[in-house]
Amino acid sequence: MLQIQRIRQESEAVIEGLKKRGIDASKTVHALIKLDANRRAIRHEMEENQHRLNGLSKEIGDLFKSGLAQEANALKQETGTLKDAIKDLNDRVQLIATEEHDLLLSLPNVPHKSVKAGRDEKDNEEVKRVGTIPTLHEGAKPHWDLADQYDLIDFELGVKITGAGFPVYKNHGARLQRAMINFFLDENRAAGYTEYQVPHFVNAASGYGTGQLPDKEGQMYEMPLDGLYAIPTAEVPVTNMFRDEIVNAKEFPIKSTGYTPCFRREAGSYGKDVRGLNRLHQFDKVEIVSITHPDKSYDLLDEMVAHVAGLLDKLELPYRILRLCGGDAGFTSALTYDFEVYSAAQERWLEVSSVSNFETFQANRLKLRFKDEDGKSQLCHTLNGSAMALPRVLAALLENHQQEDGIRIPAGLVSYTGFDKIA
Repeated sequence: MLQIQRIRQESEAVIEGLKKRGIDASKTVHALIKLDANRRAIRHEMEENQHRLNGLSKEIGDLFKSGLAQEANALKQETGTLKDAIKDLNDRVQLIATEEHDLLLSLPNVPHKSVKAGRDEKDNEEVKRVGTIPTLHEGAKPHWDLADQYDLIDFELGVKITGAGFPVYKNHGARLQRAMINFFLDENRAAGYTEYQVPHFVNAASGYGTGQLPDKEGQMYEMPLDGLYAIPTAEVPVTNMFRDEIVNAKEFPIKSTGYTPCFRREAGSYGKDVRGLNRLHQFDKVEIVSITHPDKSYDLLDEMVAHVAGLLDKLELPYRILRLCGGDAGFTSALTYDFEVYSAAQERWLEVSSVSNFETFQANRLKLRFKDEDGKSQLCHTLNGSAMALPRVLAALLENHQQEDGIRIPAGLVSYTGFDKIA
């Protein structure tokens, strides 16, 4: 959530920045400025009345001590009037604060200056491309056919148990999933991330803290009787470990990682682009989350991007890195880099990771702060990234490393799988 101070002090910059997302926020911003001015004026009047009330209370006490009860009782009538006025003013402040808060919730994060304006993925910028797209043998297959041929994934069994988008991994497919999870976690720990096992369900306060609520409630699986949501990503529980905390600035950067299944309704997704593992309702993902000083967050973002690139290098997959345009970036993000691996069998790019800097947007919701050198509380910057989402990585591994006599396992994974080929 944007800070009202930023709206007040940088209103035109906020309006111009949100235009990169294709949003005209001028009406909302100006409404917020007016509400903020009214709230502060009423609060000032309330403080003046409270100061007068405190003075009268002391004066009344002194009068009673001096035996001047009649004069004291006369002043008590004024204190009653002041108390009523203070209550009325406080009620008005609360109403304005609620309206102000609701308007702030409607505004997405302001894109970083490096983000270009754009409507959708067609306007994203490719900033780097690594690796050579393999030339496959004649008769090469997409991953869903390979999964059937080598008995790795049973999509129909998942439909029987639950429904479409809930595959059952088995045999070498299940072992490959487990191997990748351990590989990603070990690589993250080696890079300084502390590993956590976190709940797979969160309350509404956690969903609000990281920005999934109220923006994406339609995409989350909800359990209304319990007031819980199935997590769409480990980002939610891992980041919310630090909600309502004042962290020690000496510990920056605070780096965390965790593996969880992820649950997404993916409402409205259909067609050939969602076939097989391309888009699921339940999938496995290893996440990295960082919390740091505002002056250091973009250096840390570059470090996280380089770390994810290193994972794909070890998996021997061709990939490209995209800087998302304003219209394609997530609601909470100031700057996002997407990683896409190339699927040689499908002849298309598949997104496997997003690495984002949220600046203070999440921290403001989370009330996540640190003390600066002057002892004043300041909002942290939060970042996160997929390191990595498994389904499309697995799809690319199967498709790009397929050979006529089986599927080759990248050298970096062999010590985790216990086999170097699926045949």
